[in-house]
Amino acid sequence: MRYIFLLFLFGILSAAFIIDDTYFKISKKDVMLKIPKGFPKPFYRFEKNKITPEGFILGRQLFYDPILSKDSTVSCATCHQRFAAFAHIDHALSHGIDGAIGTRNVSALQNLIWKDTYMWDGGINHLEVQPINPITSQVEMSESLEHNISKLRSNKDYVLLFKNAFGDTVINSQRMLKALAQFTGLMISSNARYDKYMSGKDTFSSAEKNGLKLFREKCADCHKEPLFTDNSYRNNGLKPDSSLMDKGRGKITGSGKDDYAFKVPSLRNVALTHPYMHDGRFKKLSEVLNHYANSEKYFAGADSALYKIGQLNDMERKDIVAFLLTLTDKEFVFDRRFADPNVQVSK
Repeated sequence: MRYIFLLFLFGILSAAFIIDDTYFKISKKDVMLKIPKGFPKPFYRFEKNKITPEGFILGRQLFYDPILSKDSTVSCATCHQRFAAFAHIDHALSHGIDGAIGTRNVSALQNLIWKDTYMWDGGINHLEVQPINPITSQVEMSESLEHNISKLRSNKDYVLLFKNAFGDTVINSQRMLKALAQFTGLMISSNARYDKYMSGKDTFSSAEKNGLKLFREKCADCHKEPLFTDNSYRNNGLKPDSSLMDKGRGKITGSGKDDYAFKVPSLRNVALTHPYMHDGRFKKLSEVLNHYANSEKYFAGADSALYKIGQLNDMERKDIVAFLLTLTDKEFVFDRRFADPNVQVSK
């Protein structure tokens, strides 16, 4: 009887670690870099970091593994949730180990190879370097690169993963960061209804068409198609949060003219990435539009482009939101390549 019970218990425990090999398998075709039609040349081009199935698989495992944090409780995916286009839904500010709360809203991870800089203030200028910031941040993962490498070297599974990816068992920070870049760099979103409409493969309702027209008239100076960002830094007229007093780009450059300017985020998948703004103060797109359509309440130093928006009546706001919803890319969000390989998949 005891033997049968042990077999039953083992079955339950082992089932939790079953991986659907077909679902998680990565082929050479899966890691081919395809630049979407109409997209510009990317800033990061993988010339010195050739994408391979094995490198991508290593990067994916690192992304989802809390081993990279000091107490093994926080992974990259803890804040960058797949179902939220790799943003952090519902949390205004980032959350780290021991319940620590950061100072900014979690940015979505998509089309990263077209970014010239990273973070809300542009403090990081290279895709491979970007993970160092959250890994070493005291309010995020609170770990050192040296200790991370030590942990990975003592883990037999990672020894094998690094060998598969790089041909030998050498594990160092450069290889770790390159593998992460292979995974995150392929997070390309380009198959929303908007894209299909632009290529003649879908239709828009009258509200969506009018929303697109209004968007191009009032919003496109900052949120340029097809990436829906111009990679610039703008003061968006928000009154600074008195508890954060975040100077944004000004903290990096030391120039007063950059105070309270933040990187213009892409609006792709924007319906999935709430709350909004660098401090996550708005929960709904309607609140964002209400802010931009009310220039009298802009805080000092607001970017001049914002005044082009002007007044928006209720119908215009609804139409713009209707258009923004067409930027949701379900194919990207449900792409099996970016799924957590440690979670069992139902057949």
